[in-house]
Amino acid sequence: MVKNTERIIEIFTDGACSGNPGPGGYGAILRYGKEVKEISGCHPMTTNNRMELTAVIESLRRIKRPCRIRIVTDSNYVVKGMTEWINGWIKRSWINSQKKPVLNRDLWEKLLKLSKPHEIEWVWIKGHGGHKENERCDELARNAIKQCVHQKRLRGRDHA
Repeated sequence: MVKNTERIIEIFTDGACSGNPGPGGYGAILRYGKEVKEISGCHPMTTNNRMELTAVIESLRRIKRPCRIRIVTDSNYVVKGMTEWINGWIKRSWINSQKKPVLNRDLWEKLLKLSKPHEIEWVWIKGHGGHKENERCDELARNAIKQCVHQKRLRGRDHA
């Protein structure tokens, strides 16, 4: 069980996509007291929602013991998915309210598993609203997309 006297790990996340689907990136900032870690990554063909989920998943993978965590994201999809929709999806065997299979089930299942040991507060913020950490996460995600596109071009030249 997580003690309430522990400091909170703050995680700020964002995902981005150039085209939807298209090359995508994610960025995240993990902050515990004065310690700050930035992470990012990309995928050559994905969707924005997958990158939003991946940002949170990759952040939680770096936390090795049960903690109190505040996740701050501009993705309503992630926040509502984890706080409102997921229990219904599970009860209905991963079928959504429109009676269709839940999109990105693989990532939702990973996120659910990684969330279990923690006490998580999910916070939605307006994207591109001047929130310092969200703006930085967006920059990390967009830079990751550029890196992905550049790597793809380089690989293409290798095969030419």
